[in-house]
Amino acid sequence: MGKATIALLLVMTCMAEDSAEFTPAGLLKRPRDYREWVYLSSGLGMTYGPMAAEMHTENPPFDNVFVNRDAYRGFLASGHWPDKTIFVLEIRASQSKASINTGGHFQTATMAMEIHVKDEKRFAGNWAFFEFSNGAGTAKQIPASASCYSCHAEHGAVDTTFVQFYPTLHEPK
Repeated sequence: MGKATIALLLVMTCMAEDSAEFTPAGLLKRPRDYREWVYLSSGLGMTYGPMAAEMHTENPPFDNVFVNRDAYRGFLASGHWPDKTIFVLEIRASQSKASINTGGHFQTATMAMEIHVKDEKRFAGNWAFFEFSNGAGTAKQIPASASCYSCHAEHGAVDTTFVQFYPTLHEPK
């Protein structure tokens, strides 16, 4: 196999891994390589809604946000999220005062994962949310009546997304 063929296979593999995959029943498959996507930001203790009061603890959770590579490039070129954008919100517990750390917080176990998918043909309103609990390999769509949809529509800075919390997308180049 030549170098050009290998390069083409790598590009095709990246494109396939960056796409939302669904089961025949319409469940979203958990992306296997999302940690290799573009990292946008982390937040500490970023909570809202009914769970907000429960999360104000000595060790608040971390939110890590990733977006698929093609969507990131599309956003940089146009300022808008293209169709087939996938955001992964990885929520991790935090800990402090362990090992040699006596002051700050560091990330520990994954608590939850939420995925925000843009697919203009599949979803009314173009976007849908999915919550993966307990390391599940698939998730069903969160109903469109859930508060996440109206909150994102009302407060999302760009196309129902919280770009205002992703400084890497609005820093000067």
